[in-house]
Amino acid sequence: MKNTETIWQHVDARRDPYVGLADRVWGMPELCYAETRSCAEHTTMLEAEGFRVTQNVAGIPTAVMGEAGEGGPVIAILGEYDALPGLSQEAGVAEHRPVPGDGSGHGCGHNLLGSASLMAAAAVKDWLAENGLPGRVRYYGCPAEEGGAAKGFMVREGAFDDVDIAISWHPAAFSGVNEAESLANTRIDFTFAGRAAHAAGAPHLGRSALDAVELMSVGANYLREHIPSDCRLHYAYLNAGGIAPNVVQSSAKVRYLIRAVDLATLTPVVERVRKIAEGAALMTGTTVTTQVISAVSNLVGNGPMEQAMQENFDRLGPPQFTDEDRAFAAEIQKTLTSDDIAAAFRRHGLKVQKGLTLCDAIVPMGASAGGTGVGSTDVGDVSWKVPTVQARGATYAIGTPGHSWQLTAQGKNPAAHAGMVHVAKIMAGTAVDALKNPELIARAKAEHAARMAESPYVCPLPADVKPALGMSLAE
Repeated sequence: MKNTETIWQHVDARRDPYVGLADRVWGMPELCYAETRSCAEHTTMLEAEGFRVTQNVAGIPTAVMGEAGEGGPVIAILGEYDALPGLSQEAGVAEHRPVPGDGSGHGCGHNLLGSASLMAAAAVKDWLAENGLPGRVRYYGCPAEEGGAAKGFMVREGAFDDVDIAISWHPAAFSGVNEAESLANTRIDFTFAGRAAHAAGAPHLGRSALDAVELMSVGANYLREHIPSDCRLHYAYLNAGGIAPNVVQSSAKVRYLIRAVDLATLTPVVERVRKIAEGAALMTGTTVTTQVISAVSNLVGNGPMEQAMQENFDRLGPPQFTDEDRAFAAEIQKTLTSDDIAAAFRRHGLKVQKGLTLCDAIVPMGASAGGTGVGSTDVGDVSWKVPTVQARGATYAIGTPGHSWQLTAQGKNPAAHAGMVHVAKIMAGTAVDALKNPELIARAKAEHAARMAESPYVCPLPADVKPALGMSLAE
């Protein structure tokens, strides 16, 4: 690693406190819109660094923004800190060993994501002051990426209106520029209301809401054959009608997550799912009401900013891992299948390398284009608003599935810390390149404007939908 640039030295100077921040957030896993302590940790760090802090961004209690610098272009660096349910796991142990508590865990690495992004923003703050240049850097602490679409609400409320460039990253098995590929999606709750009755004595008098939910699932499963192959339908029962089988269930609720390659493809699929719900209600003599919980757009790429980030990767080189890091990664790989490991290579357009446990090179830009395993992110809505670029930062063993206990287990490892610091340098270096080169920002904005002229942004969140601040509470 050629750590020759001043901005990277500013990152290194902050290593210990930001590793501490990442580890503290790992130890307090909080779900969508409930990240009270995690947000407070980031707010405290922003205040200690001397940022001008704005809390309750877009009216969201766990969203925070810190700004430093004066005048000039505005560079936003995006962070996250929400966890996932059911992924509790002891750190540094290569076997499934949940810890006592509510069962939540950082199975997507967002404890690292927020810390590295704030670390990069703080380094840029110092670089601006040191060089006496105009420009502002902002850290956006964004909650509820895992299903809450907080960034979409923040975009809708104008939080990014004066931003020139946005930069982010995500933990991964490999390092490189993140391809701007993601699925647009929406989450909709379908609530069925029927009529209770004695399930044996007078079942004919009942109207089962649970039957309606199950019939909806049958219809949705048949629909899968007749939608584009890159669409996805997922669902979770939020209320199955209670625990008494001798009572015809009068209420039931299911949440559907519907995904497609872009918003234009998503909309008709959503309408077909809604029709299936109406049909299930008709068949069972129940009624159905719907509530959109969240929605996100697909990512829009930006060539000039992606090239600038790639140049930072080229100058810095890959993250440096130790033999101990590789040995533990090998233990994690023993808990995975060969398909898990092979899929990780193929996802990034790479040839499978047996025995490689941690990233040892930078994935060439474009290698992952059209790969498999595409998910969704609310960064997509930011990318429709301003030119946006994202990095992948290698922080875990190759083959580790996202949203797994194995990923939680690696969240406090030295390899995770090394990858976090490495990608903070990439983001900070990319921000500095933009601040030093107005032409780079101009080219990025011109490409973005051309894309928007061809396909203008339409927020996928209905105007009357507010952030589902209670979505992580028990139904």
